[in-house]
Amino acid sequence: MPITASTTSAGFQPALRVNASLTASLEKRLLEAMAERAPRWLSSDQLTLLGLAAQTAAGIFYALARYQRLSLLGVILCLALNWFGDSMDGTLARVRQQQRPRFGFYVDHIIDVFGAIALMCGLAVSGLVHGQFAVAMLIAFLLLSAESYLATYTLSRFELSQGLFGPTEIRLLLIAGNLALLRSPYATVFHHRLLLFDLGGAIATVCMFGTAVVLAVRHTAQLYREEPLP
Repeated sequence: MPITASTTSAGFQPALRVNASLTASLEKRLLEAMAERAPRWLSSDQLTLLGLAAQTAAGIFYALARYQRLSLLGVILCLALNWFGDSMDGTLARVRQQQRPRFGFYVDHIIDVFGAIALMCGLAVSGLVHGQFAVAMLIAFLLLSAESYLATYTLSRFELSQGLFGPTEIRLLLIAGNLALLRSPYATVFHHRLLLFDLGGAIATVCMFGTAVVLAVRHTAQLYREEPLP
């Protein structure tokens, strides 16, 4: 029997989604309530595009913050819109029984990659962080993302959060950082004055890189146990 798009979709088994973040329970109830009340003309594809457009616009507003720091308010608005689009698209599809698991997983996460690049490029030229920290954060994010996608494929388990932190918590931290930047772009650590986002970027990079290494070791060991040499 030839393999067709329909037979491939029918045989596809979506990975188990796991989200143990701080806001996961509240966020799920809120998203489902909004999805049930969403107008019929609103589609999950439109929400996906909104998420990408908002994250790209956030990068543009970061770049504009080099000349006008109030542009950071635009970043905050775009992060909120990105949360709405990125989080609501899958929920709306599930509530309406319109799931497209392969399409949804692929498009959502390739958009995350392009969105992260746009955000970090904007931040890199904002003057609010040195370029090398923005690049380091982007590399660490892409490394952690790659580990997550490989684990999803091989273990059929998609971890939306690591520990108590997921995408929503990261957005909230970024919003808090932007509010702090409106007051001052600098922080003082042990009597040394440095850019606040250099400090935050260094911490984020170490955390993401360390998490990726720990998960890679853990998942490699698990897969070796499940598939030992004969």
